[in-house]
Amino acid sequence: MSIIIVDNLSKTYPVAVKEPGLKGTISHFFKRTYRQIKAVQNVSFTIEPGEVVGFLGPNGAGKTTTLKMLTGLVHPSGGRVRVAGYIPFRRQPQFLQQMSLVMGQKQQLLWDLPALDSLRINGAVYNLPESVFEKRLGELSEMLSLQEKLTQPVRKLSLGERMKAELLAALLHHPQVLFLDEPTLGLDVNAQAAVREFLKEYNQRYQATILLTSHYMADITALCKRVLLIHQGNLMYDGILDGLLERFSPCREVKIELAYPVSEVQLRSYGDIVSIEGKEVRLVVPQEKLTSAIASIVSELDIIDLSINEPPIEEIIGRLFQTGVVA
Repeated sequence: MSIIIVDNLSKTYPVAVKEPGLKGTISHFFKRTYRQIKAVQNVSFTIEPGEVVGFLGPNGAGKTTTLKMLTGLVHPSGGRVRVAGYIPFRRQPQFLQQMSLVMGQKQQLLWDLPALDSLRINGAVYNLPESVFEKRLGELSEMLSLQEKLTQPVRKLSLGERMKAELLAALLHHPQVLFLDEPTLGLDVNAQAAVREFLKEYNQRYQATILLTSHYMADITALCKRVLLIHQGNLMYDGILDGLLERFSPCREVKIELAYPVSEVQLRSYGDIVSIEGKEVRLVVPQEKLTSAIASIVSELDIIDLSINEPPIEEIIGRLFQTGVVA
């Protein structure tokens, strides 16, 4: 049975509209008019236990609003949603024991206290016996390499260490479902890699279901076989990550290392120019023209090296959002 069921989920926000100037302010004070903003529109999907699913979309697409409805922080305007068998917005204690939400821009740890003090508070909130608390604390802190950091004030931890401590706090009660909203936001490359490795190990060890939003495509490609793509509140794609490339990438990227520079006019005859860095050129060529373009490049240019690849996934998704194509 699916652990997350979303059926025609929608959220509309009324936003007050005020005319400029004093007259508009007075009119707004006595009689307000509103326009309706559709943040999420008729979104449907299911997620099975133990899946790690990426949730992609540009800023304002509806990702965080959807996560807030799935965690019960926001009441949906329409549709149906169940998480771990519960209706989220009812906020039943049994439901709260089954899920956790981590937002990269927010923190739950007390700034001036050691992280361990906040973790003990979390343990008490979830009624964890002392023996269970100590066992889970030991397991998670070892997985996160935080054993020596928990007695330091949170403000003295690095950004990466604080993110790890936030994850530890969110996972003490061993939730079945973990919602992650930009968990690696602002972290350096090494900290991002450490968080990704922890999430992969945690999923494999405890079979937790994870729904992950991130602007870092390395997070998605490292953790998620399946992705959901949302744009302007509409679900555009639901399927495997490789399928996203096949479905929305009718082009191939051609990288050329030239023996000597060539004019942009000539390069454009082979495909769209992505970048030119000295004698290294990146082109995007429609798949149906790929064979003829490669033949022309080889015969007409003096090249040192040539390779053909899928375009980077972030470029595919960026072009998809720009065109507004809906599945």
